[in-house]
Amino acid sequence: MDASRDRGQDGATGPMIRLTGVSKSYRGTVAVHDLDLDVARGELVCLVGPSGSGKSTTLKMINRLVEPTTGTIEVDGRDVTRVDPVQLRRGIGYVIQQVGLFPHQKVITNTMTVPLLYGESKATARARAEELLHLVGLDPAQYGDRYPHELSGGQRQRVGVARALAADPPVLLMDEPFGAVDPVIRGRLQDEFLRIQRELDKTVVLVTHDIDEAVRLGDRVAVFGEGGRLLQYDTPARLLGFPASDEVATFVGADAGLRRLSVTRVEAAHVDPVDGTPASALGATVELGVSLGEALAVMLRDDRPAVGVTDGPRFVGVLTPEGIHRALRGSLRAEA
Repeated sequence: MDASRDRGQDGATGPMIRLTGVSKSYRGTVAVHDLDLDVARGELVCLVGPSGSGKSTTLKMINRLVEPTTGTIEVDGRDVTRVDPVQLRRGIGYVIQQVGLFPHQKVITNTMTVPLLYGESKATARARAEELLHLVGLDPAQYGDRYPHELSGGQRQRVGVARALAADPPVLLMDEPFGAVDPVIRGRLQDEFLRIQRELDKTVVLVTHDIDEAVRLGDRVAVFGEGGRLLQYDTPARLLGFPASDEVATFVGADAGLRRLSVTRVEAAHVDPVDGTPASALGATVELGVSLGEALAVMLRDDRPAVGVTDGPRFVGVLTPEGIHRALRGSLRAEA
């Protein structure tokens, strides 16, 4: 990992978020059990598991919406229990499935809320809100004067992300942020969020019940089980290729091999050179670096035995089903 990603603005080193021995109990019922979890600066971590496994409780303990029973939680090297909770939350973006927009306020006003709380002028807050609405794909000239009920579910979710980013927080917490929209819009929102994450380099902790969403979005994935126990914390590729227990394997599912297609990228070593074959003769092509799943989808869509692969303007060769199998086996060996 790049050392610059592990250094705070004040020069503090170490993970952006660290939970050590954290537990939460409600009247004798354990919601989170003795949790140790580090999230590096600029990393996107997904918490996944069945209902009642403690993932949302863990998220809420980070910004003290829920107080831990035992253990310590640090954000950027500071113990959150020693920070005023209101000030803490103003420095942490928070996005929930229900979005939580103020229904009586227009989109632009909703997005300006946090900068105004920080004492920014209306002009500065509005400029920041307009910038962020552009960032999430909503033209403020078209959507800024609308009310939340005049937006689709996906559009409201985008406004929620923009509002959470308005104070430029180093940490963003997201609880089932894309769960309330239909699958097609959900995929587009996920793509849009990944673009924003790459551009802004925020530290993100995202809760989901969907293993496909977790392995698609996460740099690392934390799988929670019954009793709020952390079962495995790993990269998507290792999680799918090497489940730590039968419980994890059951949660990941029997089609984990198919899911590996979405987390394994097409590399030059997977491609067969074809001398003298123009890319146009193969129909649609894909770029080096796309997922094997995307490449396979193009191959099936065009009903061809291979798909052309390019590196910018240069034609590299073809990816065949045998190449996909070779890539999957190679990634397993690499992870091992």
